[in-house]
Amino acid sequence: MYQTKIGHAHLKVSDLKRAIDFYTRFFDLKVIEQVGDQYVFLSGGDFHHEIALQNVGPNAPQPHPYGTGLYHVAFEVPDRRSLALAYQALSQAGVAVSPVDHLISWAIYFDDPDGNGLEIYWDTRREPGGQKLWRGVNVPLPPEKLLAVLDEEE
Repeated sequence: MYQTKIGHAHLKVSDLKRAIDFYTRFFDLKVIEQVGDQYVFLSGGDFHHEIALQNVGPNAPQPHPYGTGLYHVAFEVPDRRSLALAYQALSQAGVAVSPVDHLISWAIYFDDPDGNGLEIYWDTRREPGGQKLWRGVNVPLPPEKLLAVLDEEE
């Protein structure tokens, strides 16, 4: 057997400029390389790219929401405050966000402008009371509980 790890997610979008604006605004990613109006590579760190965006044009068919395929791409944040800030920024921008407590993580789910599913999460397994294994539990996370950390001192 050989060792692998996920290198990047390649997403198809209908409007490249709109997608670049979205991902650079809400994920602190930077454009590393752009190939005409077809491809953009975005990175938030030491890698060439974590996200590749491919422009398929405004008339491309949308994937069926109940069919097979990718459900979402997840981004981890280091702490509860970062998750709350992400929720706040997305909500204030008018993005529909669903906060969920999985008992191993707190997560917010939303779509990019093309309907690609996204998640930002904070892993709570090492926190007091955090569970080690996910048992299929998805509990609604009240936004006020998530945002309460922003009222606390750092």
